[in-house]
Amino acid sequence: MKKRILTMLLVIIILTPIIGYGYARDVFKNREEYKEKFIRFHVIANSDSPEDQQLKLRVRDKILEEMGKKFEHSNSIDETKEIVKENLDRIEYIARKEIKENGKDYDVEASIGLSDFPTKRYGDYTLPAGKYEAVKVIIGEGNGQNWWCVMFPPLCFIDTNNGLTGHKSEKALKKVLTQEEYNMILTSRQEEKPMKLKFKIVELFEKNKNVLLGEKNNH
Repeated sequence: MKKRILTMLLVIIILTPIIGYGYARDVFKNREEYKEKFIRFHVIANSDSPEDQQLKLRVRDKILEEMGKKFEHSNSIDETKEIVKENLDRIEYIARKEIKENGKDYDVEASIGLSDFPTKRYGDYTLPAGKYEAVKVIIGEGNGQNWWCVMFPPLCFIDTNNGLTGHKSEKALKKVLTQEEYNMILTSRQEEKPMKLKFKIVELFEKNKNVLLGEKNNH
């Protein structure tokens, strides 16, 4: 009896990742290509205090307001990267000025590079976990909850009020994504739970892969 139970458990352990991979195959197939088509915008608060969280949102609003015209009409990811690199000091200045006007003296660091993101839903779209190119603005200690959006395609600037639900967002995404990639991240209410499950499977595979690679590198 014990032998039969052990055999069944072994079969489950072997088949679970195979079934999971098959279920989330479309995400695995497209994930590397679409991730290279996005730049995300990431603002991290000094702390989780209500005051610091509100300040984070004010800094976000001011950066989007003052930088929107530069990014809104960008036609390529390379163009957006150049705009970012040329304006990192400007972004820091805008943030520091807003922070000072709100009675704080926190420092600010703005940078662009690869960052790890968990699976995130934003409006009608869900982006799977993984490493994405991102513009990161860290306020003070950077120990608080963060806010993010998509800088390229310039969704932060064209649809901020609707949370990526409008026609402009759809049009901007379809300019850079294939139809298959677009369909993959589009999440209707009926599809939300299955989509989250798919992306969670990918997230678990990524974590396990990183653990295994870490163990190999340590030997």
